[in-house]
Amino acid sequence: MRIADRVQVEGGKERITVVPETLDDLWHLTYILEPGDHVSGDTTRRIQRNDDQMRDTGGEREHMYVTIDVDDVEFARFANRLRVGGEIVDCSREDQLGHHHTLNVEERTELEVEKHWKSDQLERLQEAAEAADNPDVAIATVEEGQAYVHTVAQYGTEERASITATTGKGDYAQPRKELFSELTDVLARMDVDAIILAGPGFTKQDALDYIEDNSTDLTEKITTVDTSGVGDRGVHEVLKRGAVEEVQAETRIAEEANLIDRLMDEIGKGEKAAYGPEQVAKAAEFGAVETLLVLDEALRRERGDGDWDVDVDEVIEQTEQQGGEVTVFSSDFDPGLQLSNLGEVAAILRYRLD
Repeated sequence: MRIADRVQVEGGKERITVVPETLDDLWHLTYILEPGDHVSGDTTRRIQRNDDQMRDTGGEREHMYVTIDVDDVEFARFANRLRVGGEIVDCSREDQLGHHHTLNVEERTELEVEKHWKSDQLERLQEAAEAADNPDVAIATVEEGQAYVHTVAQYGTEERASITATTGKGDYAQPRKELFSELTDVLARMDVDAIILAGPGFTKQDALDYIEDNSTDLTEKITTVDTSGVGDRGVHEVLKRGAVEEVQAETRIAEEANLIDRLMDEIGKGEKAAYGPEQVAKAAEFGAVETLLVLDEALRRERGDGDWDVDVDEVIEQTEQQGGEVTVFSSDFDPGLQLSNLGEVAAILRYRLD
């Protein structure tokens, strides 16, 4: 996510101009935008022609810049777009004011968002912006005599290392060891969350065995994928198979699963845990929350929504002010479903509450 501009406006609101650059960014916006926000962007709208000079053909699309008062947000995952619907409150054509319109937001669509920003929304926006500059997945492709390392960025991949080793009919154990050693050193220096180790044949498994023997911490990040080539060709195969997206999802799930396991362990011992809106809100008031676990769907709930009698935004703000960590769980994955069964919000505590 690229943040293009930030401006303070009347009423304590802030207008932030954002440019989503990936599908992940569009997904983030699903949980940033909410009813009542004012969202502006370029669009086209079908305009009816009723003058004597032009026969009415059911309307023609006209380009315009509109501001809508949001009432609905939908992430169309398979259409690669975000739909933001609402009433037009500002437009270059006054005759369109008050009509309902849907902005179809795609990658690299610039939007202005004016609202009272909540702390978790600003944090999510900042995390998405930082992700544009900090690739979190590396792809290492290896075969006999050569290895390549690429990073996955927002607009594609970038080669970070090209390693070669001499080969021949004689003893090639030492050159292989040197190749694997240099590859291990390169990967160990990279600040990434996950590594895809790919290539043809058994060489990648031999490389993995070497890494397991010499860098245990690195091994935990690695997933292997079969490809017919290395370098750019191998990377293309990895991307085509969707392996990067799978690894990113697995990494996110693993982080959430670890927190859920810690929480369930504390619950099982009857120790430092709270779950459900009321218990967690009480823990936050006492400053006892070390890590707050919040389901993304809970961020849209309001006080009085069904049995929900807690303002989750206040709980998040209290937790952050007291130095606690906040993790938002995706409702799409199993850890999120577990959290949902616990009341959509839970906390690992600094100390036990009676």
